[in-house]
Amino acid sequence: MSPEPSRLAPPPAPPIVALRGVGRRFGEVDALRDLDLEVPENRITVLLGPNGAGKTTAIRMITGALDAHSGVVRTFGLDPREHGEEVRLRCGVVSAKPALYDRLDGYSNLAYAAELYGMDRGEQMSERIHHAAARFGIEHALDQRVGGFSTGMKTRLALARSILHEPDLLLFDEPTSGLDPESSHAVLEMIRDMTDSGRTVVMCTHLLLEAEGLADKVIVMEDGHALVAGTPDELTRRYWPGSVLLVAAEDAASFGSLDEIAGVVHVEADNHPNRRRLHLDGDDRTPDVVNALVARGVRITRIEPIEPSLEDLYFAVRTKKDIADDGGRQLSPTSNDDATTDRHRQVAALTGWPGGRKDR
Repeated sequence: MSPEPSRLAPPPAPPIVALRGVGRRFGEVDALRDLDLEVPENRITVLLGPNGAGKTTAIRMITGALDAHSGVVRTFGLDPREHGEEVRLRCGVVSAKPALYDRLDGYSNLAYAAELYGMDRGEQMSERIHHAAARFGIEHALDQRVGGFSTGMKTRLALARSILHEPDLLLFDEPTSGLDPESSHAVLEMIRDMTDSGRTVVMCTHLLLEAEGLADKVIVMEDGHALVAGTPDELTRRYWPGSVLLVAAEDAASFGSLDEIAGVVHVEADNHPNRRRLHLDGDDRTPDVVNALVARGVRITRIEPIEPSLEDLYFAVRTKKDIADDGGRQLSPTSNDDATTDRHRQVAALTGWPGGRKDR
């Protein structure tokens, strides 16, 4: 009997977004330098880095709002500069400073956006508007002029606008900027929910706590390029290879020279004087280290493993400056699409496209 043929796993789905060797200059400043990144489908990808790292520029590249001076950009497999409308109709974007019509009320802003996205006025449009507004707690303000909105209210209106047309890809640039804690929590919950309904999310932030527990993939950026990219688990294995124990004792003086214990590679002070963080060279070292502490006469009051936070990983990455090389893959060019109708430009304005109309 011939052996059963091996069952091969299906090939991975192509990334929703791929940037290869992308560069962009503003005058003498390199905003992006040979940037490589991929955004997997139905996942939350967080671009993490300080202000000026290039996160916003990368977002604008994805929608075609900016040209790349070098490299290749593909969104849904398309060149967003050549297939701009097709790309942008599948994207929902919230920029750090969203463009809104201050002289219109909230409902009219959303209705206008819905029409640009191809929705007809009627019951379905009204339902979507009210549903989106309620999701971000602004349904009560739909009849008010946007010019009187606070910064947080304008951000929530822009978030509601971004999901009206049920896009495949959501791009959020500092989405909780100006929001109160309750609204910030609602936004982050919405981002989690989006991937459950088959959407892909890219979020820029410099706030580590925002990305904690949210990111399926983290891309750490600095000075216009990616320092490293991977899932939180991958980054943990790479930059936090051992285990860490938090040890508390009745008397701090009893600790002595903890780095002399076999298996302890680093000792870190804690914010409490009677606690230490012990970095071990392997997960199986914990019993030996505990026995060694007891043998030294340390009266242990607490001991527990520490899982690294995203903040721990972020600073470990930036300290080591270990630039990840994910390898390049040639992307095939696509055909030109020269459509430049007024509707295209108005849809483009919703994503910050330079040719789009903006309220004065």
